[in-house]
Amino acid sequence: MNFYPEGVNNALVADFKDYDQIKAAVKSGDIYEGRVLLCDREHNLHVDLGFAEGVIPRSEGALGIIEGTVRDIALISKVGKRVCFRVVGFQSGENGEKNIILSRRMVQLRCMKEFVDNLRCGEIISARVTRLEGFGAFIDIGCGINSLIPIDMLSVSRISHPRERLDEGEIIKCALKNRENGKLTFTLKELLGTWEENAARFFVGETVVGTVRSVESYGVFVELTPNLAGLAEISGSVRNGQRVSVYIKSVIPERMKIKLIIVDTCATQGEKELDYFISSGVISRWQYSPTGADRVIETVF
Repeated sequence: MNFYPEGVNNALVADFKDYDQIKAAVKSGDIYEGRVLLCDREHNLHVDLGFAEGVIPRSEGALGIIEGTVRDIALISKVGKRVCFRVVGFQSGENGEKNIILSRRMVQLRCMKEFVDNLRCGEIISARVTRLEGFGAFIDIGCGINSLIPIDMLSVSRISHPRERLDEGEIIKCALKNRENGKLTFTLKELLGTWEENAARFFVGETVVGTVRSVESYGVFVELTPNLAGLAEISGSVRNGQRVSVYIKSVIPERMKIKLIIVDTCATQGEKELDYFISSGVISRWQYSPTGADRVIETVF
């Protein structure tokens, strides 16, 4: 079975017509998704099922809530968003009404057992970006289970904040980098091409648009792609994040250097769409540096 990040697979959206369909869902154990309408005072999640509402009790809202390793903000933040669940059964309310009880935790446990626990280092998966912080990007790797891509693993070119590379809600590809004490860390940069693959897109004598990533006393680093930057001579006043047009003066593969000349500043915004050179399978070793380069830059999974 495929375990998708929440809010991705529209085929899972619950649209029940009556209680008979709800009863059938209890027996089947199928996974559904529904939009959270309300997080009540007890932090139970109320979910749109189509003809009725279902309730995910706080204890069933996420892995780690019972254990105390996950804070209730993980539940509160789901209002207005789609979450996965199983239909567990029915429960009588205080006024005798019939409540439909759901569990998100059960789905996450199944996802952990059948998918996450079997991931190998270097294995490429699809994930959805859920939150961007200064130190990295949180991603949903399946059924609302979150992991992290550290900022230095988002690209070879250095950025000051993940928002310069990704958008919240974006679907991306990434690879499992480390598994340590049950904590999974993912990486993106190995999928975005080697130095040679990226440099092959540019030619001496061309003038192209890039993004200023670092202004140093000896020059300005300009990003041409997420995995390729060149060094330009200081010319006028430029700042980090600014878009500039640059003339490509020389390309030196053995030193992994591209020499640039800043021609002018640009009003255009930076493109965030990622070009994947690898998008599936399992990577065991990835070498960024070209053959014959004076130093080897590689990742071993």
